[in-house]
Amino acid sequence: MRVAMIGTGYVGLVSGACFSDFGHTVICVDKDASKIERLNNGEIPIFEPGLDRLVADNVSAGRLSFTTDLATALRDTDCVFIAVGTPTRRGDGHADLSYVYGAAEEIANTIEDFTVIIDKSTVPVGTASEVEAIMAKTLAARDRADIEFAVASNPEFLREGSAIEDFSRPDRVVVGTESQRAEAVMRELYRPLYLAETPMLFTNRETAEVIKYAANAFLATKISFINEIANLCEKVGADVQSVSKGIGLDGRIGSKFLHAGPGYGGSCFPKDTLALVRTAQEVGTPIQIVETVERVNNERKRAMADKIIAAHGGDVSGKTIGVLGVTFKPNTDDMREAPSLDIIPALQAAGAKVQAFDPEGMDEAKSLLTDVDWKSGINEVMAGADSLTILTEWNEFRALDFAALKAALSTPLLVDLRNIYEPDDMAAQGIDYHCVGRPYIAPA
Repeated sequence: MRVAMIGTGYVGLVSGACFSDFGHTVICVDKDASKIERLNNGEIPIFEPGLDRLVADNVSAGRLSFTTDLATALRDTDCVFIAVGTPTRRGDGHADLSYVYGAAEEIANTIEDFTVIIDKSTVPVGTASEVEAIMAKTLAARDRADIEFAVASNPEFLREGSAIEDFSRPDRVVVGTESQRAEAVMRELYRPLYLAETPMLFTNRETAEVIKYAANAFLATKISFINEIANLCEKVGADVQSVSKGIGLDGRIGSKFLHAGPGYGGSCFPKDTLALVRTAQEVGTPIQIVETVERVNNERKRAMADKIIAAHGGDVSGKTIGVLGVTFKPNTDDMREAPSLDIIPALQAAGAKVQAFDPEGMDEAKSLLTDVDWKSGINEVMAGADSLTILTEWNEFRALDFAALKAALSTPLLVDLRNIYEPDDMAAQGIDYHCVGRPYIAPA
């Protein structure tokens, strides 16, 4: 099949590369000429494990290409995906759909025969219907109301850091459409997954749009729930990791997204929970659980700065704090809504100096965090610091040299907001170890 992908951001680039790996011919389109030039030169503008090789292999095979020319991309295509950004709109918290609607209008001004237009971007309920209305209005203005088209919703469920695996071996594929022709196109497009017996759920478009938001809101709820339980555990002497295991073994609950930490971030959960809250309020059915989840998560990030300050005896004025990891999760360079964006400024406001290292996120972080002394590795972060804090659980932070840590830090103080290490092991090594939702054990 011939596929056009509008948008070469995270979703568009990963989806386009994976569809081409299925054997389809994919043209990715973006208005950013510098980004297209970089992609045509073999440079990947985002960090995602395995994406560079996947893109290179499919470009070499002639199945994947990049352009700024929409008309070229849409020529003889079977379907076109809209995979542009839907950031939170300033002022009211709704998703900004201007890029989606702009893409719809451009598509309608370009197509010459039947085309399936697919919303891949995360969009509120009713967006596909609005895209359909924009398409019809624009075609009429062209005097081409005779051109047939269909609009479908096909939400993505990609996790940054494991997106290629998620696309190639998904739990399910969700498609919202009322068009039999569009359904046939989508079945053929995902045929490799159908042969692998991947569940495919066909619904109407509104249902598909709600599924995406409901899924992310539920996962965000699990995270905020276990963080609240972690607070309780710290007060009563319980271990949140054992609590997580104990409830996660219940098949009705499951073990995923039950890891206590500094709160969720990234491009999806914060934006999507807020958009769902605003949509529900707008139609008069407020979702109070999700409203609370959003509030709890925002409070959680600020509370983690207080936790770090408390570990220093309540005062970090004049102290140098080493920070490991600033991205919202490992295996990505994404800084969007990362807990570090709340925690580091709060430490600085309390008088601390911060020196930090992240394997992939520092270039982006430098434009978002000021007065941070960026280092080139773990040892450099520890050198001259009064303590060390782990904000992101990159694999290379899972095997720290504790002899070097004790030698480098003015005091052997480690604040682990990801619960990578065991309190009794740290105490035995003479490290003043503070973690999340587990009993404190004084160092030997």
